[in-house]
Parts: sequence; C-alpha cells; structure tokens
Amino acid sequence: MQRRFKLWILWALLGANVAWAQTATDSAVPTDAEIRAVLADRIDVQKRSVGIVVSVIEPAGRRIVAYGNLAKGDERPLDGDTVFEIGSITKVFTSLILADMVQRGEAALDDPVAKYLPEHVKVPERGGRSITLEDLSRHISALPRLPSNLTPADPRNPYADYSVEQMYEFLSAYELPRDIGSKYEYSNLGVGLLGHALARRAGTDYETLVKSRICEPLGMESTSITLSAEMEARLAAGHNNKLEPASNWDLPTLAGAGALRSSTNDLLRFLAANLGYTETPLAGAMASLLSPRTPTGAPNIEVARAWHIQTKDGVEFISHGGGTGGYRTVIGYSPQSRVGVVVLSNSSTPIDDLAQYALDRTSPLMEAPKEHTEISVDPKIYAGYVGRFQLAPEFILTVSAEDGQLFTQATGQPKVPVFPESETEYFLKVVDAQITFHTDADGRATSLTLHQNRRHMPAKRMEGEAPPEPAPKYTEVEVDPKLFDGYVGRYQLAPNFILTITAEDDRLFAQATDQPKFEVFAKTATEFFFKIVDALITFATDESGRATALTLHQNGMNMPAKRLE
Repeated sequence: MQRRFKLWILWALLGANVAWAQTATDSAVPTDAEIRAVLADRIDVQKRSVGIVVSVIEPAGRRIVAYGNLAKGDERPLDGDTVFEIGSITKVFTSLILADMVQRGEAALDDPVAKYLPEHVKVPERGGRSITLEDLSRHISALPRLPSNLTPADPRNPYADYSVEQMYEFLSAYELPRDIGSKYEYSNLGVGLLGHALARRAGTDYETLVKSRICEPLGMESTSITLSAEMEARLAAGHNNKLEPASNWDLPTLAGAGALRSSTNDLLRFLAANLGYTETPLAGAMASLLSPRTPTGAPNIEVARAWHIQTKDGVEFISHGGGTGGYRTVIGYSPQSRVGVVVLSNSSTPIDDLAQYALDRTSPLMEAPKEHTEISVDPKIYAGYVGRFQLAPEFILTVSAEDGQLFTQATGQPKVPVFPESETEYFLKVVDAQITFHTDADGRATSLTLHQNRRHMPAKRMEGEAPPEPAPKYTEVEVDPKLFDGYVGRYQLAPNFILTITAEDDRLFAQATDQPKFEVFAKTATEFFFKIVDALITFATDESGRATALTLHQNGMNMPAKRLE
C-alpha cells in the first residue's frame, strides 16, 4: 500500500499507474532464462533489490523464477514458498469478501457502511447520500487516502498504533469535500474501513474472514496476517530503497487495506481461480469485481472493485500493486490471453516494469536514472515553445518562459523549471522526466513528447487562448520576518512524510518529503499560503512564538502535524 500522501504529487496522472504496452501472447512471454538474466542484472549489477520472485501462469502451465536472498547477508535463496508482505494487493481480497457476502445474501452493495458500525459513529454524508460498501470498494467514497489523525509513535511501523476508536473519531468529525461517487480517489482509509465493517458483519476478525472465505476454498495455506513459526522462517526480510533493513508493518485497524502476507505459490492459486484454470465457488464473486468501472484520470485506466484495469486496443490488463516499508508487489492478468503474473520483491524499489516484462519481453525495463547535463541555449528560442499541449482529454501541459528560464506546469500541479540538454530536449530536476519539443521550420513547437516512467507520451499544441488564471484566493500582507525563526523546523504530516519549514533572506519556505521547496506567503502572522497550489498553512505557537504544530489546509482537508524535536 502507498504509505504517503503528498502535498504536491508531480505528474501524478502520468506516473501513478502501470502502463502495459500490450497483452502477452505465447511468443511475447519471456523464457525462464531471460527472466533470470533480468533479475540478476537488477539485483547484482543495479543493486535495486535483495531478492525477487517472478512467476507466470499461462495456458501451458505455471513457471516461477527466483533470484536473490531472503535478506541482505543471508545466503538462503528465495522460492515460490517464500513469504512477503503484499501490501495493497490485500484490497482485492477485501473486495472479493464483499462480493462473496453479496452473493450469499449477507450484505448488499448499496448498504450504508454505517449499518455495520456502532451507533455512536457518525459516518459523513453529503447531499443526502450515505457512503456505501460499494463506494468504499471502488474508491469513490470521497474519503481521503489517509485519516489526518494518523500520527504514529514509530514511523517505521506507521499503522501499528492506529486504533479503531481513532478511526471512529476521524469519521465522526470529517466533512466530505465533494459528492460521494463523483470522483475516484485512492483511499487506504476507505478500504480499511470496508474490511473492518465486513468483519463486524461476519462477527469475526478480518484475518479469520479472509482465511475462511478465500484462503481455505482456494488452498492458500501461506496467506495470513499473523505468521506461524514455520511461516516466519520463510519470511523474506524487507529492505528500503538503499537496501537497508526495514521494519515489518502491522495494520490492526486498517487491515483490509494492506495487512496480508503471502507467497508466490498462493498468489498463483488466486490467479488460477480468476483466470478459470481451477474451479472455485468464488468464480461468480471474482467476475463481479470487474464492473462497474470509473475513470481514474490516467489515460485508458479505470478502477472497478479494487482492481485497476488498463485497456488498449480492446485488450484488458487487470492488476493491483502493493508496497510497505520494505516490499513491493504486483499481481495481474489478461482475460484475453489467459496469462497472469506475480512479482514479489523484498525491497521498496519499483518493480512494475518487471511485471510488464514478464508479460511481454519487448516491454522496456527500468534503467538507472540517466545523468542529464544542462547546457546554455539562446532564451529567444523559448518563445516558440510557450503554449499549451494536451496529453490527455483533461490533462494539459502548459509551457511558459520567465526571465530567461523555461517552465512547465501540468494540470493541477505546480509550475516547475525545465533545463536544456539540447535546443529541443529539456529535463526536470524535481522528478525523473524529460520533454522533447517538435518544431516547424520557424522554430515553433507543434507538439512535444513527455518521457517519464519508461513511457513516451505525445502531446499536440492546443491552439487558441488559454483560460484566464483564477484570481488569488488570499491577499499577501507584510509581517516581521523575525517571526519566521519560531516556525522553522520539521513537522510530521503522516508516516514518512515530513513538511520542512525554512527561512532564507526574510522569506519563508515549505518543502514536503521528496518534493521541491516552495515559498509561502503571509495571510496573517500565523497563516501562510502557497501561490503555486491552493493550500494554506496555519502555525500553532506557544507564548514565546515558537510553533509547536501546524495544520495544512488543502483539498477540503485540515491535516495537523506536530513539530519533530
């Protein structure tokens, strides 16, 4: 599961989902030797993981290729029975339990989730509409990705101390920022709440519910939350992106969002049932997870009930990824080719490209980040690049030039500078992405290509006037810069997500984890706003003027953050 929510998610619509180049055919699926060579390069040469297991299920049978070790410094090899944290793949299991309950007549998709919670819990409503079980399954509940009162005692195990009562308190106080069902927003909170409600309906705990409804019928004996001593011995140790040991995660309250551990062999059994290779009483419930569908905002990608579905040329790839502090996982299949893949890694570096490759050997593999060298060009050429370029129906890249610097701004994102490595090729420093301009004889760009996440996305120039920019929401006032000394510090918004406040030359700046630094402007002596995004920070101070906490106000959410001492 994704453990962060970000203040600014640069290029989010373009980078959030796996892009599957094409659906596999028998000739496109790589051999075991080809997969093993790729894994050896990834682990031994690129040093991007400690151990990876790739598996393919196809009409000819099942294949498993494992490479690497259980832990750094541990020579024990991985295999199909090695146990991994599978993170958000758990969400598919949660939605399948819902579908099974519906088929048994134990629940209805349009049941309000409040029906299965204690009477004192006030689940937010909007426009006379209640959040239903289906809304939670499809990520259209209007609940946020994470609750704002998730403030872990140990960021290395961020969900461990989040209690049921805290979840109830958040729900009872939260105001929905938009109509229920109006928009997709991926929500760990929403699916965690769904798993909690279904367990209450069944009169048991979430783990027991998964085992009795899914694991036992499918013969999945290595899928659970609580590990036996025997499973513990088969657990691959997690590592961060620097291949340092990472803590395992516990999700007692939001278990339905990402608490399960499993093995490659068990997940292949799950895929076999979804693909119809094995008979199961869950077949009808599994089929029901694929509709209805809601656009995610990313090109050709929709969300159904937990599964994300990319369609190209009428061919579908149905998938879900997962990630915790030290693991990355992907499961997916194509109903047309009846080929499925499982990729499990015991480090937090991305593996989506390996899943793509396991389906199609021609799919490009992730390379080490390329070094880009900035050169000097005549800023006069920028006049030909300024304009709006359409990457998707509602996703525009706006290119502008100011004071000899070229900038680009994606829909709903901040404006960031781009730097030339040739007269027509530019790179971003805040994220690994590049832009190539395609010009006519007069040097005017008629289109551009955005290169990111191994994708090359063309965008034609949009002719006509751009819509006027909205008037600023806040008015800047002058304040004594000496106040800033009390605000400078680090504030924890979420597990592993910090807002760092700094002051330079009588100006105040805010920088979120893995994001660029942006200036904030005084609305009052304690309230500061961004000009690049609709967001406001309020500082809470003690008698000396030192901030003890702050609250970030954005997208209808008020997110408190304590100062880190």
